[in-house]
Amino acid sequence: MTDYYTPGEVAQRFGLSLDTLRYYEREGLLTQVERAPSGHRRYRAGDVELLDLVRCLRETDMPIARLREFAELVRDGDHTIPLRVELLEEHDAQLTERIAELCRRQEAIRHKIDYYRGVLAERRPDQEKEEVR
Repeated sequence: MTDYYTPGEVAQRFGLSLDTLRYYEREGLLTQVERAPSGHRRYRAGDVELLDLVRCLRETDMPIARLREFAELVRDGDHTIPLRVELLEEHDAQLTERIAELCRRQEAIRHKIDYYRGVLAERRPDQEKEEVR
């Protein structure tokens, strides 16, 4: 296994475009990416691990500003671990609320599906072309 990953390898691994990867760097969501003697960017395993967590948090709707705050805490060292735990716990609580809300909305959708299926089951063949509201 190599000590470094190219931007292309990292982008492919996470299904990101190179533009998205650069955006994450510009926004301060990743540690300072090293450069090879040729000037090309290269990522260490720790960069890839952080990117994996950043993607997870972003995909669960953590705002960029909050992601930046988290990344800064990571860069500041282990003494910030209690603050990182607090930040992640807050996000987890928000995510739990969001999941509950989505479940309630899903239940409303399922109720409407059942209603429409009932309407269709009661229809006679000559009524098939009428619109159901």
